[in-house]
Amino acid sequence: MQQLSGLGSKPGLERIESLLQEMGNPQRELQYVHIAGTNGKGSTSLIIADILIKAGYRVGRFTSPHLHSYLERFTIDGVEISAAIFKPFLDGIEKHIQVMLKRGEDHPTEFEVLTAIAFQYFRNEGVDIAVLEVGMGGSYDSTNVITPLVGVITGVDFDHTAFLGTTLGEIAANKAGIIKPGVPVVVGMMDEEALEVIKEKAQLLGAQLYHSDEISISPLGRPGLDNQTVNIEGAGFGLTGVRFSLRGDYQLRNLAVALRALLVMQDRGYAIEEQNIRNSLAMLKMPGRLEVVKQSPLVIVDAAHNSQGASALANSLDILLPGRSKVLVLGLLDDKDREGILSALGRNTRTAIVTRPQGTRSQAWHEVEQQWRQKFPDIEVAAVENITAAVDAGLAMVGEDEYLLITGSFYVLDQARRVFIKN
Repeated sequence: MQQLSGLGSKPGLERIESLLQEMGNPQRELQYVHIAGTNGKGSTSLIIADILIKAGYRVGRFTSPHLHSYLERFTIDGVEISAAIFKPFLDGIEKHIQVMLKRGEDHPTEFEVLTAIAFQYFRNEGVDIAVLEVGMGGSYDSTNVITPLVGVITGVDFDHTAFLGTTLGEIAANKAGIIKPGVPVVVGMMDEEALEVIKEKAQLLGAQLYHSDEISISPLGRPGLDNQTVNIEGAGFGLTGVRFSLRGDYQLRNLAVALRALLVMQDRGYAIEEQNIRNSLAMLKMPGRLEVVKQSPLVIVDAAHNSQGASALANSLDILLPGRSKVLVLGLLDDKDREGILSALGRNTRTAIVTRPQGTRSQAWHEVEQQWRQKFPDIEVAAVENITAAVDAGLAMVGEDEYLLITGSFYVLDQARRVFIKN
């Protein structure tokens, strides 16, 4: 996998289509929910998959990125693929790649290989439905070789602008690439500029467009760090007092998107009962999303890695921990919107520690410290390159009634989370 990761991202579907052709096109034998969006894909796919599991279906789920291991990306009924099963798939795909190379074709990228493995694994295991997350964008993402039962676009914001475009309209057009002729699509909350692009694409292809705001999800009382209780109304729902284990008010938006997609699936013959929803929502777990990894002192980790995600995180913390100051451990990749992320995360921060995410995309990590000083001259900041050392420094600084927040990148959480959770 390390060799494949060096191939980077390359637009286009020709490599994945050629690889799948060599493999016998396993993707053609499955039913799908296809999920794109700047943020919220992971939570939305988890909710959809788990409710379907509770309803008695055998469900495959393919996600990205991962926190600690590639194995996390492939689950069936919530259980990760084992290394013993994954390795033969990886070895077996190599012979197909060699045929492609002999024809003078380019080597598939890492994500293309992983996507092909997901198709073959889910086909071999006979899943009833596969829930697929787009890796990046939509139009040229390697998952975009299928025709799903329903497409989902959770939202549109600025991220991966070097690949997807520099305006919301351009980014939306790329994500709208997952829309297929006649296939219904569900959209979450987004800027009107982005929504108009998606509306036009859906209309052009005769795809019925459904909006998540058709479902109203309202909290009952003040949410806690363990769960929140909500009412769900609209579009045929009337559920009261539902326990929802995912933290953060932004998860209510993801829940609305997921439930709207499930209603489309009901229309297509999938049997989902109220109790399936209640049983699922009460027990969901999403590592790396507003996750409490230590109680004393309170330590929260979150994979927010763009301005929209950082803003959603900050707003949720204001609701969950009103008035409490924090120590922040933050690591950002070089291509991220640092200004937007820092603006959101500076609120209620007493001191910050800038660290370096793993990998080659963090060569200018130290610049984050300089930007912090310029933006928040009254808030102490330090730079600690080693992630584990940065976490230790943060823990030493947390005062009474404060908490430690670790965020900014999956590449930071990979190491930081291991300090607290032994996998």
